[in-house]
Amino acid sequence: MNPRALTRTTLVTGSTAAERESRIAQYIVQRSDQHSDTRRSSAVILEGLAGGHDLPAALTPGPYLHIVRIAPGCVCCTGNLTLRVTLNRLLRTHPAYLYIGLASTEHLPAIQAFLLAPAYASWLTLEV
Repeated sequence: MNPRALTRTTLVTGSTAAERESRIAQYIVQRSDQHSDTRRSSAVILEGLAGGHDLPAALTPGPYLHIVRIAPGCVCCTGNLTLRVTLNRLLRTHPAYLYIGLASTEHLPAIQAFLLAPAYASWLTLEV
C-alpha cells in the first residue's frame, strides 16, 4: 500500500488581494511548467474580497484547480472555524498543492502552528 503524498502547502502574503493572487498564479504556472503531468491538482484558499479585479488567467477554476474565497478577517482568530472547515473540504480532494493567500502577516506564526498541528501534520507539508 502506497502512503498518500502530503499536500505541498505555500502561504502567500501581500499588501493587496490582486498582488497575492498574482503571486499564486505565478506559482501555479511555474509548477505546471516543471511537471509534464498537467493533471496535478491544486487548491487555493483566498482570504478577503477580490477588490474589484478579475482573477489572473492561471486561477481559472477547473477540474484540477479548486478555488475558495473566505471572508476577510484573521483566519487564526475569528476565522479559525471557517479555515478549518474549508481546509478539511479541500483536503478531501487530495490536491498535490495548496496555496493560502493571507491578507496579513500579523499572525503568520499562529497560522503556521495551526497547519503543523497533529490534525494536519499527516496531510500537509509547509513550503517556503
